[in-house]
Amino acid sequence: MFRKAREIAGRTVVVTGASSGIGRATALAFAREGARVVVAARRADLLDEVAAECRREGASGALAVPTDVTDAGAVQALAERAASAFGGIDVWINNAGTGVFGPYHAADIALHRRTVEVNLFGTMHGAYAALPIFKRQGFGVLINMVSLGGWAPTPFAAAYTASKFGIRGFTASLRQEIAAGEDIHVCAIFPAMVDTPGFVHGANMSGRTLDPGPLLYRPEDVAARMVAVAKHPQGEVAVGWPARAGQIAYNLSPRTAEIVIGATMRRLLSRAGPAPRTEGALLHPVEHGRDTDGGWLDRKGLPSAGRISTGLAVAGIAGLALAAGLAFAKRRNRRETSGTWLSPAQR
Repeated sequence: MFRKAREIAGRTVVVTGASSGIGRATALAFAREGARVVVAARRADLLDEVAAECRREGASGALAVPTDVTDAGAVQALAERAASAFGGIDVWINNAGTGVFGPYHAADIALHRRTVEVNLFGTMHGAYAALPIFKRQGFGVLINMVSLGGWAPTPFAAAYTASKFGIRGFTASLRQEIAAGEDIHVCAIFPAMVDTPGFVHGANMSGRTLDPGPLLYRPEDVAARMVAVAKHPQGEVAVGWPARAGQIAYNLSPRTAEIVIGATMRRLLSRAGPAPRTEGALLHPVEHGRDTDGGWLDRKGLPSAGRISTGLAVAGIAGLALAAGLAFAKRRNRRETSGTWLSPAQR
């Protein structure tokens, strides 16, 4: 049982969205720990490749199960295949995700709906399939992929933000449903910006070229944290100091954080070059974007943000917290000076 020994070797781990990006990196990370890995995604040919790579990396077993996480029946079948093949499931990772970038009304509502179906309902389908197995076993770890977008809103990605806020609330609710003393854990991972193929798999309806910027983490950074959480479960885990900084800033002064983030995004869009609008892989799988990373760091010749010193990380968090705190104090001083509470329009 995990409470007594959270060794990964020989444990069964299910990873959705495993054909590329963080999911693929996570499957390989667990394989190197000697786990039995079950990989799921829509691209069947690529899944077979990932499963074979997992075996080469040391997995004690590997199974590829083509799955569309928006189909509850397919996710249930995934759980049954995994449990039947390996005698149970020890860790289930809801990693599949996507998004729509651009002004909300620039995209068809079907793309926004699909984003919520993949991210939020895909996570709910996974939990619905995994938790009964955990209950029967008496142990298990459920890990849901959220993101910085689950702590602070992301303008021009409204549906993505809605789904990630939803996943955070869903995960927290499930965590409270687990009875005291049970060795079942519900965890959430909140990465900062990560160099993945997700930037080309998502829909881009902005008409502008996407550039995630220089402060990117590698998928392997997130994968390593996944393994750590499987070994030592925690409720909410940040990957990268920008994720924690964004959370602190938004908690201290939501309005200030919204203004700063919104202004930054609008400025970046105004400076970006033109690009064709694309639905990406939202509605149908695509051939491109097959690796763990998206190649952004290599093309720019930059190191992973994970290599930035702890001192700079602390300074960044402190700076954001100070800015948010000063804004909060300024607003409070205005209210006290006027002797009345400001209306929403005045704020």
